[in-house]
Amino acid sequence: MVSHKILRFETKGKKTEYINIKDDVIAFVKESGVRNGIVNVQSAHTTCAVLFEEMVHDRDIKGDEFLQVDLNRGLAKVFPKQESDGADYRYPGPVHLEFADRMDPGVHEDMRTMLNAHSHLRASLLGASESFAVIDGEVQTGEWGYIYFVDFDDLRPRSRKCILTIVGE
Repeated sequence: MVSHKILRFETKGKKTEYINIKDDVIAFVKESGVRNGIVNVQSAHTTCAVLFEEMVHDRDIKGDEFLQVDLNRGLAKVFPKQESDGADYRYPGPVHLEFADRMDPGVHEDMRTMLNAHSHLRASLLGASESFAVIDGEVQTGEWGYIYFVDFDDLRPRSRKCILTIVGE
């Protein structure tokens, strides 16, 4: 059996957003009726990632989990935020800007929203998907493992989707 479900999110675009989707994945597996198989969780966006991480009890003053704050700090050292065109990154180039304008006219009236090379690179480094074993109808995340959909594109609000696919019997 193969089954799919799409989760949809509206992100605010003010900072990296971590969305805990573990309960959604568990509910999808239960709804599917699959007892043994694999569930794949995949981002449909090149500036988003899917992470398997421990749930953290501690949060900073902004409400962000400590491990997420630590990850953001580490990623910022590897791929600092793109502040200007041509400064730290070559992306986006003039051909890509033309293409983006043709595909979605008017969306990039403020060209600063195109300065998201850091978001693409952070997502590429962490990966667009995670797969989990399903044994006896249970997603094998362990007691403390959580599944997060992460949007690194912090330049504007976005409509996002995450694709769940289960294969099994």
